[in-house]
Amino acid sequence: MDVWTLLAFAAAFFVFAASPGPDNMTIVARTLSHGASAGLAYGAGTVAGVLVFLALAACGLSLLAQEMGWLMTALRYAGAAWLIWMGVRLWTAVPVVPALAPGTVRRGLLPDFATGLALNLGNPKMPLFYLALLPNVVGPSLTLGQLASLATIILAVEVLVVGGHVLLAGRARRLLRTPAVVRRVNRTAGGVMVGAGVAVVAAR
Repeated sequence: MDVWTLLAFAAAFFVFAASPGPDNMTIVARTLSHGASAGLAYGAGTVAGVLVFLALAACGLSLLAQEMGWLMTALRYAGAAWLIWMGVRLWTAVPVVPALAPGTVRRGLLPDFATGLALNLGNPKMPLFYLALLPNVVGPSLTLGQLASLATIILAVEVLVVGGHVLLAGRARRLLRTPAVVRRVNRTAGGVMVGAGVAVVAAR
């Protein structure tokens, strides 16, 4: 692959990753409600899912992944249910100003990571994206060198996209100075997460 081919792949993947959707909405919502670490954990899960499909494509298994409808559906529904449940909890939560929250209490980040991973593994668009794009980028086969180059591009793009969403949401979170504002933000973020879960279920 030459430099121009890699740049074309980077541009196409950036549009794919940065376009509005449940993942980016959830990253913002988790950052607003629980801080940058929660948003980054969810984002890391989405990146892991993307790389899993790249590895499948390298092994020539993207078509197989596309055919595993029952597993993808189960993962998609499980991730959507978790998003909806977290959104409802956030909507009904007692508002706490971040600066007044106990500093010793730490949430586990694994559920956020696992949700991002499950939703991406259950995303029917992922194998279609690779099946449509990779043959035009690398041809019928994918070498280890090409795999490393594409993985590096994907990581760089995702750091930019996920980091940008977390940074903007983190700055907005600093404006949470009263319980009334926190309640409004919690309900907005909770509503976004419930909407994201519904959108995931409705996706085809």
